[in-house]
Amino acid sequence: MNLNIGLVGLDTSHVMAFAKCLNKPGDAEHVPGGTITCAFPGGSKDFELSIGRVEKYTSELRDEFGVKILDKPEAVAEAVDLLLITAVDGRTHLDYVRKTIAVRRPTFIDKPFAVNSADAKEMFKLADQHGVAMMSCSSLRYAQALTEALADDSLGKIVGVDAFGPMAIEPTQGGLFWYGIHTVEMVNRVMGTGCREVKATTTDNHDLIAATWPDGRVASLHGLRHAHGKFGLTIHREKGCQTVDCAAGKRSWYASLLEAILRTLPHGKSDVASKDTLEVIRLVEAANQSRRTSGAAVAL
Repeated sequence: MNLNIGLVGLDTSHVMAFAKCLNKPGDAEHVPGGTITCAFPGGSKDFELSIGRVEKYTSELRDEFGVKILDKPEAVAEAVDLLLITAVDGRTHLDYVRKTIAVRRPTFIDKPFAVNSADAKEMFKLADQHGVAMMSCSSLRYAQALTEALADDSLGKIVGVDAFGPMAIEPTQGGLFWYGIHTVEMVNRVMGTGCREVKATTTDNHDLIAATWPDGRVASLHGLRHAHGKFGLTIHREKGCQTVDCAAGKRSWYASLLEAILRTLPHGKSDVASKDTLEVIRLVEAANQSRRTSGAAVAL
């Protein structure tokens, strides 16, 4: 069965990556099982990286991939089997969920799921009330090299992780919510839920977040500005460590993410548990609070 897929929010390069994977059967990155058939442009007027990209991506989706452009997010939900809320502005996601949830389409929400815990909890509450499968995460969660490292436990159990990635600051999203959330997502996948507290050290060019778990495990999250722009991790295990270059691997993050979405959401499940997504949002909130208070420890 080939699903009709709709996009809400055409202000991110992710929509082009998704269209390439889904709407081009001959492409090496093709993901079978669904086709993007319609979309709603959206865009946030107070956010240049949003509103400044809507027209370009809307035109490209329509002209290159045959995607029908509709005038309401509700119309997109009604016309498809699976909904992807791709709007780059996390502040808009709750409003889009409120407008589309009654149609009861399984829904993926791109990062950041929300920019505060209240909105995040409300979206999952609405999903539960309407019986809608809902999933959210960063595509970095599915980096092939990370997946392969986690599958190899020959060095024993995981005792900690050092993760890094770019961390540009976008005022409308707040601290780690813009790019830092990718690194938080990777740490969550490695360490699981249960983070107890975080402490942040911040300079003009760096953020270093120390996150502690109740069993004594520690993760570091290094956000870099004006540096190489790469994502990676060192996973520490009982008998050694694994170095993970997230750019390695034959499959792109986006293709692997779409495979996870299509593997679960159409069947009423999410590949990422809501408790993980809620902890990612809360960890970012706590890290942001620590950044604002000169590195004070903040409990989750």
